[in-house]
Amino acid sequence: MQTKIDELTYQLLEKNDQLSAAKARAWIELLWSDFESSYARAGYDYKGATVTEMVIKKWIESYGAQLHEFASTNEKYKHLLETDDFLH
Repeated sequence: MQTKIDELTYQLLEKNDQLSAAKARAWIELLWSDFESSYARAGYDYKGATVTEMVIKKWIESYGAQLHEFASTNEKYKHLLETDDFLH
């Protein structure tokens, strides 16, 4: 799964030059976990990492360039993305 996270992080960095590598990775990890937990809470059967990866790729294409703007307006993510230090 780390390889998929790395690939998605690189795709996000290509789409959004406002994010550092650490913040882009944090976004991918947050999106990944949020999607899987939301999917499970909704009662859907787990479809695997391939489906999660496909959804995140669509989100990157649609929203990747503006993701840095969303963080400053959403308290759920703001504290996690204010610094790069939490990844070290």
